[in-house]
Amino acid sequence: MSGCITNFTKKRYIAYFISMIIFILLPFVKINENHFFLLSFDHKKLNLFFIAFDTQELYLMPFVIIGMFLTILFITTLAGRVWCAWTCPQTIARVIYRDLLQTKIFKIYKSIENKQKIAQGFFIKKLLSVVIFYIFSLIMMSAFLWYFVPPEDFFVYIQNPKDHLLLLGILFCASLAFTFDIVYLGEKFCIYVCPYARIQSVMFDNNTIQVIYDDKRGGIIYDGHTKLHKKPPQGECIGCEACVKICPTHIDIRQGMQLECINCLECADACSKIQAKFDRPSLINWTSAEAIKNKQKVKYFRFRTIGYLVVLCIVFIALIFMGSKKENMLLNINRSSELYQIRHTHDDIEITNAYIFLFQNTDNKPHEYYFDVDLKGIDEGLEIIRPKKSFKLNAGEKNKQIVVLKAKKKLADNDRKDTVIPLTIKAYALDDNKIVVTRESNFVYPKNSSLNNK
Repeated sequence: MSGCITNFTKKRYIAYFISMIIFILLPFVKINENHFFLLSFDHKKLNLFFIAFDTQELYLMPFVIIGMFLTILFITTLAGRVWCAWTCPQTIARVIYRDLLQTKIFKIYKSIENKQKIAQGFFIKKLLSVVIFYIFSLIMMSAFLWYFVPPEDFFVYIQNPKDHLLLLGILFCASLAFTFDIVYLGEKFCIYVCPYARIQSVMFDNNTIQVIYDDKRGGIIYDGHTKLHKKPPQGECIGCEACVKICPTHIDIRQGMQLECINCLECADACSKIQAKFDRPSLINWTSAEAIKNKQKVKYFRFRTIGYLVVLCIVFIALIFMGSKKENMLLNINRSSELYQIRHTHDDIEITNAYIFLFQNTDNKPHEYYFDVDLKGIDEGLEIIRPKKSFKLNAGEKNKQIVVLKAKKKLADNDRKDTVIPLTIKAYALDDNKIVVTRESNFVYPKNSSLNNK
C-alpha cells in the first residue's frame, strides 16, 4: 500500500537545497582568479565559465542570452513549468516563508496540507515571520549582487557604507521589493506578473509533461468551467478535495490544465495518500496528455524537443568557439588630429605620423609588451621613433602610449594629393608567444607640393 504514495514534495525540497547551495556558493568559486559568471560594471569585465573577458568583448553576451532562452523553450516543451516549482527563487522563497516560518515554526497555520484557509489574528507572529524573512531576503539579494560585485569586493564595500551608498541602496531596495513580493503578492506573482506564465502555454503540446488528473479513472468533475459534482457518480475520486486544499495557487487540478499550475505536484502527493488507502495509485500524475490517452510512456524525444536541442547545441558550440578566440590583450588605435609632420634635417626630409595606442592586459597575470609595424607592399618603410622600449602591464591594467612612426624613405610621389598607405600593427607579449594581436591602420605621406613648401 505504501508503494502507491508519491513523495514529490520531498524531492522538491532536495532540489531547493541544492539550488540554494549552488546559487550562494558559486560566486566564491574561482579558477585562475576568474568566476563562473561575473558581470562587473565596477571593474568593466566579464567572467564567463571561469574565463575573463573585457567589456569590449561583450559580443559573447548575445550567445549567452540566446542560449538561455533556447534552454527555457526546450525545458518548457519537454517538461512544462518544471522550473517554476523546482528551482524558481520565487517558489523557494514562498515555501520558506509560508511552509517553514509561518507553519512549522510559528504555527500560524496548522498544516501545510491546507493552503486555502487564511489564518486570522497572530499579528505578532506574522510580524516576526516577516522580519525574519526580510533578513533572509537580504542574504538572497546579497548573493544575487555577488554576480555583479564579486564577494571579495562586496564585503569590503559594506564595511565602508558612506563610500558605497549606491550599492547599499540597491541591496536594501531589492530586498524590500522581494519581501513585498513574497509576503503580499505570493503566487499572484506567478499568475499575473511573471511573463513566463503568460507564454508557457503556447509552448505545450500533447507530449509535454504536465500535472494531469486522470478523469478516465477518477471520473469527470468539471464540464469546462462548470463543476458538475463534488464526487462523480462513477469513478475513483472520492471528492475529498485534498488536492484542492493543498494547492498553493488555489486551483482545482481536476478541471484540467490551467495557467496557474506551476507543476509543484503537491496535489499528486495529497491524492496518492488518499488513494493508497484503497490500494490504488494517485489519480494525479506527472505525465503527458498523450500518455494518459494511449496508456503509454511519455514520448520525450520528438521533433520539437530534438529541434530545440540541436539549436541549443549549436549555440553552445558557437559560444565555446567564440570564447576560445578571446584575446588576452586588447589594443585600440586612434590617429592624432594632425595627419603628418614634416621636418627638414641635414638636407633630408623627415615624415612622421603620430598615433595613440591604448593597450589593455586582459590576462590574469602581468606581461611585457611591444609591437612591430609593417607597410603593405613596402619593405623597411617605417621606423618606430616612440616608444623605443617595451613596457609592462599588470593584470587588467590599461596603458596609453603615444606612438610616432617615421618614413625611412620616400614612400610616394604624388603631385595632387596625400597618399594613404595601409599598414599592419602587430602587438605581442615578449614573455608569451601566444599573446599576439594584429590591427590595421594607415600611414599618410604628404603630396609633393607640401614637401616643397616646407
